[in-house]
Amino acid sequence: MSNENFRRELSDAFDDIAGSPSPALRDRVRSAISQAPEERGPYWIAAVAAAVLAVAIVGVLFVYNPLNRHPVPVVPGPSPTPSANASPAASPSPSASPSASPTSTPTLQYVCTASAPITNPTPPLLAYINAVRTGAHTGYDQLTVQFGNGQPSSIQLQPQTGTAFMISPSGQHVTLTGQNGILVTIRGSDGHTSYTGSRDIKTGDRGLVEVRIVQDFEGVVQFALGIAGPACYRVEVLPNPVRLVIYIQTS
Repeated sequence: MSNENFRRELSDAFDDIAGSPSPALRDRVRSAISQAPEERGPYWIAAVAAAVLAVAIVGVLFVYNPLNRHPVPVVPGPSPTPSANASPAASPSPSASPSASPTSTPTLQYVCTASAPITNPTPPLLAYINAVRTGAHTGYDQLTVQFGNGQPSSIQLQPQTGTAFMISPSGQHVTLTGQNGILVTIRGSDGHTSYTGSRDIKTGDRGLVEVRIVQDFEGVVQFALGIAGPACYRVEVLPNPVRLVIYIQTS
């Protein structure tokens, strides 16, 4: 259909609907219709561009909308245990240095009479004396007779008034230094095979002033002790090595 025919038909339609229009209105309509084809293109392009822009804006808003962001789920897990503060290392308490055990007064009771024999039911054939020692301590003097192969069969102490003793087997008498004496008889013993020390010891101590072997014959050894004061003593046999220890009271 040509433009002229289209305008004619449109004019007839307006006439039928509205009646006979004024000449001015008809001219304005015709002018608008004649200009429409040329101006439709730019308006259509602008509308499409506006729609694309609107879609882009909506997409950007949808992507960056904080309401559409889903929070990252927090996976429950064991709460970290706070590390305990390291307690300062306790300073080690100084260990007591081993003090040398001083020689103390024996806990045995002093006696001034003859002792009951100290016996050993399973003695060696002969207990060999291998050392004789004396020593002075606070409150007592000490005599130690050591055996190299075990305890003898019997040990007995006999205090006496004075310091005169008989030497056996000769039967001679000897007087020791001191006021009183103690005779120590050891049976099942030998005092000359292993012992090579002095057989007459003058100590110079306050209580026990002299020690002398007055018998060493047929398995019997006797020690005569010269005591400066009362002949009171304590006695015990100690192991490892076996030794007879006699404590003489000095105060």
